[in-house]
Amino acid sequence: MCGRFVMISDLSALEEAFNIEAFSADVKPSYNIAPGREVAALVHDRVNRFVSFRWGLIPSWAKNPAIEKGIINARSETVAEKPSFRDSFKKRRCLVLANGYYEWKKVGRNKVPHYVCPVSQRPFGFAGLYNTWRSRDGGSLSTCTIITTESNELLRPLHDRMPVIIPKDRESLWLDDSATEKKSLLSILNPSVSEALEIREVSTLVNSPLTDIPECIRPLPSGLL
Repeated sequence: MCGRFVMISDLSALEEAFNIEAFSADVKPSYNIAPGREVAALVHDRVNRFVSFRWGLIPSWAKNPAIEKGIINARSETVAEKPSFRDSFKKRRCLVLANGYYEWKKVGRNKVPHYVCPVSQRPFGFAGLYNTWRSRDGGSLSTCTIITTESNELLRPLHDRMPVIIPKDRESLWLDDSATEKKSLLSILNPSVSEALEIREVSTLVNSPLTDIPECIRPLPSGLL
């Protein structure tokens, strides 16, 4: 799964990495992004546009988003069929921008936090879906979810699920809302190759979503796996 992640690249680095042509939001970098927070995302509406969504998707048919629990993850195996996701999968796909994410490994009675990131240290995009809930009085709330898939060999000792990281050469297809062929889109939602990622054991500082400091991602001594 993906329940906490990191996005610390500045706007100029993101602009270069994702060929961003328009900015419609200003999201602050964070070392510890938790559900319910605003996240940086990329959509394509004639141009690649930088936007923000609240993490935790609220379906458009929800009665009251104030009491609804947002859905932070969607399974790749069922994302095209489940009522909460199928419309967004067809026409509201996005990249949720990140530098890495956290996963906790159960060791005895404890859960040990680890940081997972690309070996390249470059920013990347999680496969995301978004939706905008609208109230009767004209108010709106835009939210998103991150798609997960089965873990690769590297991540399996930590968890049996991992977030989908969209390969650079498939980003355009994923963002293209005119692309509707389900088989082609689902073929993108695969585990990252193990060789592209690294894992490091990190401090339990990250356990609190209120802690947002560089020490969250620093490896412990001998903690790089």
